[in-house]
Amino acid sequence: MKITFNIQYNTVWGQMLRIVGSLPELGDWNNACAGEMHCTEAGNWSLEIELPDTPVDFEYRYFVHSGAGMVFEEWKKNHCLSVTDATKNYCLIDCWQNFPENMAFYSSAFAKHWFAHTPGKEKTISEVNFMQEIQIRVSAPAITGNQTLVIAGNQPELGNWNPAQAPVMDDVNFPEWRCRIPAGEPCRIPVGEPCRTPVEYKFCIIDKKDKSVIRWETGENRILPIPDPKKNETVIISGLQFRDEGFEWKCAGTVVPVFSLRSEHSFGIGDFADLKAFIDWLSLTSQKILQILPVNDTTQTHTYLDSYPYSAISIYALHPVYLRLDAMGKLNSSERDVFYRKKQKELNALEAVDYEQVEQTKWAFFGEIFNQEGEKTLDSEEFIKFFNNNKEWLVPYASYSRLRDKIYPAELYYYLQFHLHRQLSEAKNYAHSKGIVLKGDIPVGIGKTSVEVRNEPEFFNLQYQTGAPPDDFSATGQNWGFPTYNWTKMEADQFGWWKNRFRKMADYFDAYRIDHILGFFRIWEIPESSVQGLLGCFSPTLPLSVEEIRHAGFDFQPERYTGARISEDFLPELFGDYAGEVCRIYLDRSSARHFTPKEEFNTQLKIKTRFSGKDEDEKNRVIRDGLYAVCNEVLFIEDRQKHNHFHPRISASSSFMYRELGGSDKYAFDSLYWDYFYRRHNVFWGEQGYKKLLPLVSSADMLACGEDLGMIPECVPAVMNRLQIFSLEIERMPKDPGVEFTCLWNLPYHSVCTTSTHDMATIRMWWKENPEKTQRYYNHVLHRRGTAPDGCSAEICGQILFNHLNTRSMLTIVPLQDWLSVDDRIRRANINEERINIPANPYHYWKYRMHLTIEDLMHAAELNARIKDLIRDTGR
Repeated sequence: MKITFNIQYNTVWGQMLRIVGSLPELGDWNNACAGEMHCTEAGNWSLEIELPDTPVDFEYRYFVHSGAGMVFEEWKKNHCLSVTDATKNYCLIDCWQNFPENMAFYSSAFAKHWFAHTPGKEKTISEVNFMQEIQIRVSAPAITGNQTLVIAGNQPELGNWNPAQAPVMDDVNFPEWRCRIPAGEPCRIPVGEPCRTPVEYKFCIIDKKDKSVIRWETGENRILPIPDPKKNETVIISGLQFRDEGFEWKCAGTVVPVFSLRSEHSFGIGDFADLKAFIDWLSLTSQKILQILPVNDTTQTHTYLDSYPYSAISIYALHPVYLRLDAMGKLNSSERDVFYRKKQKELNALEAVDYEQVEQTKWAFFGEIFNQEGEKTLDSEEFIKFFNNNKEWLVPYASYSRLRDKIYPAELYYYLQFHLHRQLSEAKNYAHSKGIVLKGDIPVGIGKTSVEVRNEPEFFNLQYQTGAPPDDFSATGQNWGFPTYNWTKMEADQFGWWKNRFRKMADYFDAYRIDHILGFFRIWEIPESSVQGLLGCFSPTLPLSVEEIRHAGFDFQPERYTGARISEDFLPELFGDYAGEVCRIYLDRSSARHFTPKEEFNTQLKIKTRFSGKDEDEKNRVIRDGLYAVCNEVLFIEDRQKHNHFHPRISASSSFMYRELGGSDKYAFDSLYWDYFYRRHNVFWGEQGYKKLLPLVSSADMLACGEDLGMIPECVPAVMNRLQIFSLEIERMPKDPGVEFTCLWNLPYHSVCTTSTHDMATIRMWWKENPEKTQRYYNHVLHRRGTAPDGCSAEICGQILFNHLNTRSMLTIVPLQDWLSVDDRIRRANINEERINIPANPYHYWKYRMHLTIEDLMHAAELNARIKDLIRDTGR
C-alpha cells in the first residue's frame, strides 16, 4: 500500500518541509527522524511511503526545517488518516494548517456544548464502477446543532450551485466535516456524465429542516485538485478551513462566587448544588455562561482567613465547604439530623457568610456522615474509579490535610473529594443540558504552605513573595504572600506542573480565566521582609548597570539611593504630632538633615511584628504606616542576582527622596524610569510569556481568557492576540492611559466585557466614589445633560448594562450585583454590602452573599424580563 503526501507551501532558501507522525516511516513523533519531503515546481512538496497491506490509523503534521532544526510547525491539530481498505493506494492533498482565525470556536465550550452536534455514523457511498474516490475534509466549527454543511459547486453532483440539492457533509468528527465523492473515466465526478472543468465549489451552511441558506463561506470559489485517475486510489483533500470572515457569535452571562449563592437549601454559604438552581435562572434570562471564582481548597487555619479563594492549598482538591450536606446522605440519628436542620436555618438567615460557623458545622457533619457511610462509599466501584484516576494528587493532599487537622483519618479527605467531584460534575452536566457553559478561574499563585510547595519545592522560589505593583486597586501595591515560580525548572519539565493543573480544570469547566496573566510574562517579586509591594521588582528582568544609569545623566550614588532614608522636613507629613517620638525611638540620624530606620525597625516585617495586635490604636497605626513608608524611601533597588545592577523603584516619583532631587536628576530619572518600565523589556517579556502560555493553552481544549488588568507592557496584547486568549475589558479601567474611560465601541471581538470585577466597586458603589468623575461619565459617556444624580438609578444602570452588552466582545459577563441593579425593588438597599473584596487589604473577609434567594430570583418576573430584553436587544 502506497501513501503519497502532497502539500503546496512556499519556503525560503535553506528551508525544507518534513512530516512527523505516529508511524516509524514518519519518525514516531521524533522530529530528527521525520520524513523528508521533496520539492517539485511552484512549491509543491511530496513524499511517498510504502506500508504493509493492513489497516492502519495514524496522525501526522508538517513542519519547516532548516539546518538549525525546526523553524515552525502547523497549528496543534494533527492530520489524521484511518485506512480500513489496505488494497487501495492513498493520495493525500493537504493544506498547511494555520492557526484558525477564530480559535475559540474549536474550544470545548463551542464544539461540545454551544455548537455541539449529535454524534452520528459516517455516510457511505454507493458501490459504483469508479476508479477514484475523493474525500474532502474541512474544519467548520461555527455551525450549530440544527445546522449542517453542504458542498455546492458547478457539477450536477454538487447541486449545480443549489445548496438544497448539494451533498450534505458528515459531522461525525465535528468540527471537521467530511464528504466522499466517486470519480472515474472519462470524467472526474462522477462516472458516466460529461464534466465541466475546472470543478469549482464552495461550502455552505444550511438549516437542517428547511434547507434554507444560513451563510456561504466567503472568498473566491475553490478549485477541486484531482490528480490523474489511478485505479483503486483514494484522494483525500484535508486541512481546509471554512472561510467565515465577518461571522461573530456573542452571548451574555453572570459572574458570581459560589460562596455568595443563597438558596432555600443552602447552609449559610453557597454550594455546588446551588449552581444548578442558579443555572435555571441563567436559562430563564437567556444567558449562556456562568463564571465563578476559584473553588480549590484553601483550608489552612479553619478561620475566616481561609475565605480568601485565591490562596489554595492544592491546585487539584476542591473546597469541602462547597458540599451540599443532604446530597451526601441523611444521618440515622434523628436527634443529630434535627440539630443540623436547625443550624442550617440559623446560618441561612444571616445576611453575610459566617465562614467559621459554617466551617465548624459542616466539618462536624463530615465526621458523622463518614462514620456512617464512609466504608460503604469507599468500597463502591464509582469511588475506586475516582481514586485510581486521581490518586497522584489525592494521596499527598490527604496526607497534608491529616497532618494539619490531626483528628481525621486520611480516608475522610478521599471521601470528601469524591463527593465534591460528584456534586461539581453534576452541576456541570446540568449546565450543559441547559445550553450553559461553566467558566472557572485559575489563580496565578499557590499558598506558601500548600501541598505542591511542600512536595515539589524545586518549582518555587520560597524566599520571595508574589504580588502586584501599584495600580487602581492599591497605591502601595499588593502582596499576595505566594511564592514565585522557578520557571527554569518548570520549563525543563516541559511545564508539566501547569499542564496538569489546566487538564484538571477541564474536568469541570469549558472556559477559564487566567488570573493575573501578566505573571506569565513577568511577576512582581517582593522580598520576604516586605509587607507592602513597593520594594518589589519584576522577574525575569533586565536590570540597569551603574554605567547605564550614569550615562543617562543621573548622578548615581548607590549608598545614597538604595538605602532607606528620609529628610526631617517630611517627618511631620508622615507622623504628625508623633514625629519627635518617632525620631527618638525608631530612627537614627544619618546626616544633619536625614534619618534612617534603626536596625530593629529597618524592614516592614520587623515593623509589622512590633505593632502586631495594636492596630486598633490610632497612634500605633499612624506610626506603623509611617515607618512602612520610610522603609520604601529608596529610588533604586539592587538586583538580587546580578551584582552592581539596579532597578528603579516603582512609583518612585511619589517618594520623598524624589522630591529632594534637583531638576536635571529628576529629568534623568524620569527618562530612565520610562525606558525601564515601558520599553526595555517589551521583546524580552513577550518571549517569556509566549513560551509559557503556548504549551499551557494547548494542553486543554477549554476557552482561554486572561485577566490583563494593571500595568500592561505592549507585548502582552500582542501575545494574547497571537494565542487568541481573550482580554478583559472594563470601561472604567482603560488600557489606554490617555483616556478616562474605555471606548466600548472599539473593543476587540476576542474579549470579555464586564462592568466590574470582584476586586472593584459595583456600578452603584463606583457612582458615588468620585462625583467629579461620575459627572464627566454622565455627560460624555452616557450623553445625558445636566447634573448627575447623587445615586445611580435603575434606569441609568440599565443604560450602562445595555452599553456593555452592545459591544463587539464575544462574551459580556456581568457581576450578579450589577444585573440586580436594574430593578429598584430587587437591588440591595445598602450599596456597601455589594462589595466582594478590597484588594488593598490582604486580610479581607470574603463573605458577600446574595440578599435574596435564587428561588426569589426565579420569581422576579419584571427583573428577569428586563434582563432578557437587554440580552435580546443587543444580539446576545
